[in-house]
Amino acid sequence: MRKLKLIWDFHGPNATKTAEHHNIHLKEYIKIENLDANITGFTTLSDMHAIAFLVVNESDMRPVRDALKPHRGQVFSEE
Repeated sequence: MRKLKLIWDFHGPNATKTAEHHNIHLKEYIKIENLDANITGFTTLSDMHAIAFLVVNESDMRPVRDALKPHRGQVFSEE
């Protein structure tokens, strides 16, 4: 089954801290909704841009997207 990476972008001097905090909420959402998802995280792209992400099965994408409103998404590969 194909997996999709849902991404939230954060900008500004506190971007990394905000992405890190958002990741906590993503983990809480997985637990509350009993999702078959275990890949979340955050990445600092520059000193003014960071992302938080959640990887879901393609079949679960629409309800998660509609509930959490990610900024963008892409096909996930574990490479």
